[in-house]
Amino acid sequence: MIFDHEANVVGQHQVEHRQIMPEAGWVEHDASEIWERTQEVIVAALKQADILGSDLAAIGITNQRETTVAWDVTTGLPIYNAIVWQDTRTTEILATLCEQEQATIRFKTGLTIAPYFSGSKMKWLLDNVPETRSSNARFGTIDSWLLWNLTGGVRGGVHATDVTNASRTLLMNLETLDWDDELLNIFGIARSSLPAIKSSSQIFGLTDPHGPFGTSVPIAGILGDQQAAMVGQVCFERGESKTTYGTGNFALLNTGTEIVRSKNGLLTTVCFKFGDEAARYALEGSVAVTGSAIQWLRDQLGVISHASETENLASSVADTAGVYFVPAFSGLFAPYWRGDARGAIVGLTRAATKAHLARAALEAICYQTRDVMDAMVADSGVPMSEMRVDGGITANSLCMQMQADIMGVEISKPLIAETTALGAAYAAGLAIGFWSSQDEVRRQWRQSRRWSPHSSLEQRESGYRQWKKAVDRTLNWID
Repeated sequence: MIFDHEANVVGQHQVEHRQIMPEAGWVEHDASEIWERTQEVIVAALKQADILGSDLAAIGITNQRETTVAWDVTTGLPIYNAIVWQDTRTTEILATLCEQEQATIRFKTGLTIAPYFSGSKMKWLLDNVPETRSSNARFGTIDSWLLWNLTGGVRGGVHATDVTNASRTLLMNLETLDWDDELLNIFGIARSSLPAIKSSSQIFGLTDPHGPFGTSVPIAGILGDQQAAMVGQVCFERGESKTTYGTGNFALLNTGTEIVRSKNGLLTTVCFKFGDEAARYALEGSVAVTGSAIQWLRDQLGVISHASETENLASSVADTAGVYFVPAFSGLFAPYWRGDARGAIVGLTRAATKAHLARAALEAICYQTRDVMDAMVADSGVPMSEMRVDGGITANSLCMQMQADIMGVEISKPLIAETTALGAAYAAGLAIGFWSSQDEVRRQWRQSRRWSPHSSLEQRESGYRQWKKAVDRTLNWID
């Protein structure tokens, strides 16, 4: 996406890439395909905007944070498929950690012990793919992989990441904002194989003139996708929050310069760091499966042909007829953190139709979000009256109305729904003075739509009690 000074979109292009699932619980991406398609969308977006790479002031990168790549710096090729954040193959590795190691990891990183994060993915690669143990091997998240390629790759690419992505690896100390030797030793990872950790808003390097931009442009911003959405939603101050609806669902609450350690199943993470300013931290609640539940209806069940059909199908019935769908395909994330949970559809009768299932899938997105936001209120002590939302599912008006009704709060959507891309642009623009200050950026935020709750307290709580019963089924399915 290409933005002008007023944050208007002047060019964009997007393409899907493959989801590779070689075994149950395994999810992979082809990192070479991601790089190829990145080049494709760059060229197409420039063409649509009718500009050249030399017309750009700066470039920001944002990415799915925990997805892990290993590549060879001499060949420029991935050593193995990227292991995606949803992948659960490392559950057994984490189960071998002793209580002291687990406590150390939790305290130093602010994260829970889960296969979601990058550190155990790197250890799995080291244990199972001999080439990753070579001195030529490098590890990184997708931002590092793209930065290295954009800045020249084998011709001298920059190997770096930012604090938000590094904070999702189980390897970075939240207080020092650097790789931690004790954590590296626990997972057996060499510091030399990892990228340098930088702030979220600074010049990382210049693009290779031989690459898709055709010139040297400063890459000046890198943020993990959820933190980028916080910046895109201008949640710069303590107490401000947003929820992004994508493949998964992610809510963040800005806690300022304070590291707040959750007592209710949330994660503590870096929110952003601009240049030499102090890092800002956040509480985060992560839901593994939201938008990907709609993909499942489309790709695995054939209930719909296109994701856009979900709203009309779900609107054709007044309710779910008592059907509840818990899409725990990769276990359950916050606030449960149960990797052994499995998906369930409960309350089925002979009268249930695909429309009821589609509506239950939308409700599942909203109930999972409520689980997270209730935990966030409990940790922060700040009652919630409004929630800012962004991401693809916010185009589904029925789902957003359900969200307002299930939570009993106002839901506010910005004019630019793809705030993840906008946040990366803001970080890059602030680094080079394209925007003069955070206040200038804040003034650009505009609302496009608002949903108010229509439900009664009794309706909300009755539905939520039934949801919790359905969740219990997924947690106790083995018994």
